Amino acid sequence: MADEYFDFFLNKFGPAFARQWVPQSSIDRYRGNLPDQLLKYWEGYGWAGYANGCFWLVNPQEYEPVLEAWIGDTPFMELDAFHVFARTAFGQLYLWGEKTGPSLTISPLTALACTDKIYLADMQIGEADRAIRFWFASIDSDLMDFSDQDKRPLFDRALARLGRLDSTEMYGYVPALALGCPNTIEKLQKISIIEHLVFLAQLEPLQVIEFPDTDLSDI
Repeated sequence: MADEYFDFFLNKFGPAFARQWVPQSSIDRYRGNLPDQLLKYWEGYGWAGYANGCFWLVNPQEYEPVLEAWIGDTPFMELDAFHVFARTAFGQLYLWGEKTGPSLTISPLTALACTDKIYLADMQIGEADRAIRFWFASIDSDLMDFSDQDKRPLFDRALARLGRLDSTEMYGYVPALALGCPNTIEKLQKISIIEHLVFLAQLEPLQVIEFPDTDLSDI
């Protein structure tokens, strides 16, 4: 259930909406692969949207085709066992590594992946619960937004123009940015998220941005 860290997250991101209660079969499926504390959050709050749909906790099983599409042929699959546990309105994916914790973020709209070892010390001493607690307390919805070609944030304008997303949707460009679509608010649409993210993975190779001292290959 909730703790002071998740309470802090809720104070920033607001109450859950479009909540899906998590079946016991899913809890059992990810026991030992995801932190027990994350599974407790699932039990208490389900998979749901927050901050008017800017951020979502998701069912990792539903995102397995997306995970395979983006990192199935990359060295990441050899370094760790990853699971998508959260995403943004623009399809940015937050991945939990069973050895490395919340160490990989993928932005499909730009085909960029970022690695981060900030929680690796916790993971190496068996403190996965501590890592996920601090991750929720530290995330910032402003960093989950996407900017247009004039560097103006898009989420609030997309929400006003297109309405709030449901759990199966994202805001995406039609056609995709990789196909030359202008990066403007007028080109955004609500799109089925799983199908679109798999489609985007076929358009351009994933590029990796490593923050200083965050090469996961030395784990």
